[in-house]
Amino acid sequence: MGASAPSDLVPAPDWRPRLVALDIDGTLCSGYGVSPILAHTTMTPAVRAAIGAVLRSDAHVVLSTGRSTIATLPFLAELGLSAGTAICSNGAVSIDAATGAVLDQAVFDLVEPVSVLREVLPGAVFTVEEVGVGERTTLHIPGLPDFGGAVRVVDVDELVATPSTRLTVHWPDRTRIDLAAALAGVQVPGAHCVYEVDGAWMDISPIGVTKGSALEALRVRVGVSAADTLAVGDGTNDLEMLAWAAHGVAMGQAPEVVRVVADEVCPSVAEDGLATLLSRWF
Repeated sequence: MGASAPSDLVPAPDWRPRLVALDIDGTLCSGYGVSPILAHTTMTPAVRAAIGAVLRSDAHVVLSTGRSTIATLPFLAELGLSAGTAICSNGAVSIDAATGAVLDQAVFDLVEPVSVLREVLPGAVFTVEEVGVGERTTLHIPGLPDFGGAVRVVDVDELVATPSTRLTVHWPDRTRIDLAAALAGVQVPGAHCVYEVDGAWMDISPIGVTKGSALEALRVRVGVSAADTLAVGDGTNDLEMLAWAAHGVAMGQAPEVVRVVADEVCPSVAEDGLATLLSRWF
């Protein structure tokens, strides 16, 4: 399991993971930094080749991302994944990697969370995921991150009318420090909150739903031992995933809050760190 501090403990030489969980932005590819605009960013040849080597083994490759299903599909196609499962929306949605069909999704009621957050974050923009379709939002700001797909601008009543897999909150013209101060001591009912390292952004999922919880359910379903799991990521939404894995690896550019839960820190995404890491076993 993930350590309380970066230990750089390398598994035994004869160990080889059988379930390899990979974040996308900042791990497979450079992305667009914090809260990326969810466009497709092509992987480098080295990373693509390294993942190809894993796919040719008997290991399960699982893309585990905060991206929506729409924004994940191009990566599955680029890798030629013809079997298995991908985890999207920070664990709330699982899809068939070959077809993109939704296999499972967890939703939560939005009424109370939005009510609480509107009170403490005046002027905040709320965006709700509509799986496989796009999003509904209280304000569309072109150029800002979105889930991909169609965008519908709605009032708050329509925003919260239907449960969703994810709610994103953006507090314009504020900083992460402002956001943290406003939310100090505030409980968002029925929700799991992930705060971005930079900027006044937060992602909210159903309580108990994380990349780690989704991966554990998948691990049990495919019959892989907990001791044979590897996870690689770089963001605050990867914390539970890195702690879940038998060997959790943070990318070199990951913030300290992520590095401290990892068993190892590999080179950065700019240095093709994932390729270097995977070549150790595949």
